Amino acid sequence: MQLPDIQNLIPEEKIPIEKVGIKNLRYPIKVFDREKGMQATVGEFNLYVDLPSHFKGTHMSRFIEVLNEFKEEIHIKNIREILKKLKKRLNAKSAHLEVYFPYFLEKKAPVTGIPSLMEYQAFMLATLQNMKLDLLLGVKVPVMTLCPCSKSVSKYSAHNQRGIVTIAVRSSGFIWLEELIEIAEEAASSPVYPLLKRLDEKYVTEKAYENPKFVEDVVRSAAVKLLERKEISWFTVEAENMESIHGHNAYACLHYPF
Repeated sequence: MQLPDIQNLIPEEKIPIEKVGIKNLRYPIKVFDREKGMQATVGEFNLYVDLPSHFKGTHMSRFIEVLNEFKEEIHIKNIREILKKLKKRLNAKSAHLEVYFPYFLEKKAPVTGIPSLMEYQAFMLATLQNMKLDLLLGVKVPVMTLCPCSKSVSKYSAHNQRGIVTIAVRSSGFIWLEELIEIAEEAASSPVYPLLKRLDEKYVTEKAYENPKFVEDVVRSAAVKLLERKEISWFTVEAENMESIHGHNAYACLHYPF
């Protein structure tokens, strides 16, 4: 039976739309892992295309059909092909893909060396327009900071807090997620660990005390390391502390080019 294709009808308001598509689709993906080669995880996808003024709507099912063609072979090196197929299947000039996913690394406690898995939240944001691919790679990294002001004015101690450093980059070469994670952790007072024994806690506490950082210090320190990477043409760094003695969070952000 032939059913009407309502999406292809001419709309009453002939106005083009920049992005139409689907959001919050969970799908298995593979991510390049520096130690193991590949890591299987689950991505949460947002997929869009542009919609010309003469189409009433887009065909939502086609977004999922394109992902199904790639199955579990979805990774950074074939994002261009996914976007090309989206453009072709949906008769679009531009296609957009956003994927957010947990990324796990085995992390050893600093003194005892006990290994455990640490979770980071990573993301890839990509747009293909006029055959030009724009790709951002990013990660959110939990860290610990110790307040320089508190240390300078307190007789006995200094307050510390857990924070999140977010780094996103555009690059002409391949960048490991691990590299961005290391830059974020080194910019803070101390990394955060999934498992610590007493000797490890002593080490982390004392290391942070000797390395106080404001959120401003964190984003600047990360920026210095990112500027050393000539293949990185653009980046943004954010630091947000869940303050331990305030009712608000502390925040800093910078973009390059400045």
